[in-house]
Amino acid sequence: MRRWAAPFDDVAKDDVVIEAFACELPDQVLVAMAARPTPPVWINLEYLSAEAWIEGCHRLPSPHPVLPLRRHFFFPGFSAATGGLLREPDLLERRDYMRGDPAGRKEFLAGLIGRTPTPGASVISLFCYEQSALSALLSVWAASQPPVELLVPDGRVVADVARHFGHVRLGVGEQLQDRALSVTVLPFVDQDRYDRLLWSCDINFVRGEDSFVRAQWAARPFVWHIYRQAESAHEVKLDAFLQRFLHGAPAPLAAAVTTFWRAWNGSGDVARAWLEFAAALPQFAQHCECWSAELGARQDLAEGLLNFVETGV
Repeated sequence: MRRWAAPFDDVAKDDVVIEAFACELPDQVLVAMAARPTPPVWINLEYLSAEAWIEGCHRLPSPHPVLPLRRHFFFPGFSAATGGLLREPDLLERRDYMRGDPAGRKEFLAGLIGRTPTPGASVISLFCYEQSALSALLSVWAASQPPVELLVPDGRVVADVARHFGHVRLGVGEQLQDRALSVTVLPFVDQDRYDRLLWSCDINFVRGEDSFVRAQWAARPFVWHIYRQAESAHEVKLDAFLQRFLHGAPAPLAAAVTTFWRAWNGSGDVARAWLEFAAALPQFAQHCECWSAELGARQDLAEGLLNFVETGV
C-alpha cells in the first residue's frame, strides 16, 4: 500500500498495480509503468453494487489514450459474473464454530455488555448512519415481546439513541432501559470482534459497504442502511440489491423485507413496517442462511483478482 503524497512512490517495479475507486494514478507513475519492458497488470477496483450493468463491465479493458497501457475495470459483486466479495479463507469455518457453541456466544455477549443478556431477548446490533426513524422503532421495541437487547457500537447513530432517551450524549458502556428494551453502547471493536458480534446477534443493522458484506457472511437476518447519494442514486442501488437478494423468495417474505428496508432508508413508516418484518424473521433467517451459502460457494474477491492477474479471465 502506498501513501498518497507528492512525489508519489515509485511503483514501476511492481507487476500488478491496483487503483481503488477511480483514484487516478499520477502521470509520472503511468509513464514509469509504460517504460517497463512488460507493463504491469493495471486494475481499477470499483465500488460494490448489485446493479445488472456491472456484469457487462466487469473486466472490460480501457486503453490509455497516449501510453501503451491498458487498464481493466474489476467489479466486486454478488454473482458469478462479477469479482466476488471479500472473504478470508477460514471465515465461514470460524463463524460456524462459534454458532455451534451457545455457551461461548453467551459468554462473548456478556463480556461485551458487562452482564448476562436479558433471558429470552432478541439480540440486535445497530450500526448505522444518523437515523431520524430510530425513535419510532425504539418505542416499538420498548413495548415488544420478546424483550429486545439492543447493542449499539459507538458511532454516528449513538446521538439519536441519546436523544430518544432525553440524554445530551451517551458514552461507551452506558446502559439504558425502557420496559422491554435494554440498550448498551459498545466500544469500537476490531474486525474479529465485530464479526463475532454479528454471528452472535439475532438481527444485525449494518451500513455502507463493509459491514453490509460482513452481515451477509454472518448468515443472520440483517437490515442495510445504504449511504445516501445525490439525486437519490442510492435508491437504485438499494432496489437492485433487494431484487437480486430476494429473487426466488416467497412473495410475502420479499414484501416484508423490501417494505422495511425501504422504510429504514427513508421511504415508509418504520414502526408499521417492523411488525410484518418481525413476523417474517424465522423465514428470513432461513433465506439469509441460503444466501450466505450461495455466496460462499463462489470465489472470493482476492481469488478473483489473482485469477484475473494470472489468466486474464
